[in-house]
Amino acid sequence: MAFQPLQTIPTPETIKEMIPLSQELAEQKAFRDEQIRDIFLGHSDRFLLIVGPCSADHPDAVREYVTRLAKLQADVKDKILIVPRVYTNKPRTTGEGYKGMMHSPNPIKKPDLVEGIKAIRNLQIQIMKDSGLSAADEMLYPMNLPYVDDLLSYIAVGARSVENQKHRLVASGIDIPVGMKNPTSGDLTVMLNSIRAAQIPHTFIFNGMEVKSTGNPIAHAILRGAVNQHGQNIPNYHYEDLNILINQYEKRGLKNPAIIIDCNHANSSKDFMEQPRIALEVLANRRHNYAIEKAVKGLMIESYLEDGNQDLKGGIFGKSITDACLGWGKTETLIYRLADKL
Repeated sequence: MAFQPLQTIPTPETIKEMIPLSQELAEQKAFRDEQIRDIFLGHSDRFLLIVGPCSADHPDAVREYVTRLAKLQADVKDKILIVPRVYTNKPRTTGEGYKGMMHSPNPIKKPDLVEGIKAIRNLQIQIMKDSGLSAADEMLYPMNLPYVDDLLSYIAVGARSVENQKHRLVASGIDIPVGMKNPTSGDLTVMLNSIRAAQIPHTFIFNGMEVKSTGNPIAHAILRGAVNQHGQNIPNYHYEDLNILINQYEKRGLKNPAIIIDCNHANSSKDFMEQPRIALEVLANRRHNYAIEKAVKGLMIESYLEDGNQDLKGGIFGKSITDACLGWGKTETLIYRLADKL
């Protein structure tokens, strides 16, 4: 095998001993987990908003962003529950480009995965200290989850991973909400099969052990749009799309039917400025149809301190180095508008 060993990676247990989560923060996170879980179980009618940068690139900028989010959360707490999007692993279609903080704690320096693991634990813990908010991340590599499983309150499985068996098995053993995105083809069957697999128990090998999962009853759907064979984006957040998915949920008898709408990616044709319009359309559809209101639990929005994006060496504080994001001013305005309409 043509692998060149670079360094030994410490075990999750070792890393957690080096960078521990305090009892106070663990209790704070457990309270947040319960609040989020109640939304998916139908015990709370608050609207979930998973909002933040496309990628968590620079810790200082991410901390500044989440601190601002915490102030907004206090203003809209009766209607909206905000989960910061702190994505530390990024899928790359061709394998090139910035792969996230897990690979490169400094985007313009060479990869160092040990330092990356330490960086993301430090960032997630500091965010909780700064803001009182626990975050969402994408489970791009299931084997990496044990390094941060005590820190996250929401996990997404991406469009390129949703058909992968390991992702489905690991999702079945997670006790927080796991959102399964539709694949880039838009095939709802793939996503629904993934939700079903995550909701039932399994026995498999994980983290060097044979394990048995209990099943995750709050695994659910994320609609992120699709791309057809001609490379054209096809949105799937419209009224008719939501009714089709709700009917499929009912036919399959899946537990706790729930839908999150990703307002960017193929739904917006990667035009970040379309996100407010999409978010407001989803709320209008919820008001028009009780089944949609009951099923659509929240939104994902890609947002950062500055509008747009830049290359790796751009140097503008709080501007995305991956997909373009909605800037802070527009994000703040949108969240207040959503709260007014809920």
